[in-house]
Amino acid sequence: MSTEGPFLYDDDPQPLHAGPGRPRRGLLLALGAGTVAVAVGAVVLLPLLKGSAEEQVTEVADVFTRALAADDPETAWGLLCEDEQSRLRVDQVAGDYLRPGTPSVGDPAQGELDGQRAELVPVTWDDGGADTTVQLTVIAEDGAKVCGIS
Repeated sequence: MSTEGPFLYDDDPQPLHAGPGRPRRGLLLALGAGTVAVAVGAVVLLPLLKGSAEEQVTEVADVFTRALAADDPETAWGLLCEDEQSRLRVDQVAGDYLRPGTPSVGDPAQGELDGQRAELVPVTWDDGGADTTVQLTVIAEDGAKVCGIS
């Protein structure tokens, strides 16, 4: 691009930058404060969106038992902890965890598994009058995971 005449107007072309920039300390402080506010808000709101630990444990146990009852071993296997997944193949999950009847999940109680905090979730399988109650052991491992039955 040439800066030599003739130009449409008599003025020379304007420089690309009109002058030195202004300091933007206020903008930087506002951006920093906004980022901190969003982070604090996310920490406060996350439990409200995901539910309490007890709600998550109950939901995982419910989805796990309903998947077994609906003959969906892939979903149930995906909700097992790493130790159980390495111990069982997908087609073996029902053999260890499925009971006859319709599952009903109770309120979890605190427990322990190998020195790690766990939740013990009672599950009652109603088979037309014959009830079978078992306890699923649920641990925190990338979310709540089923890690045993008793």
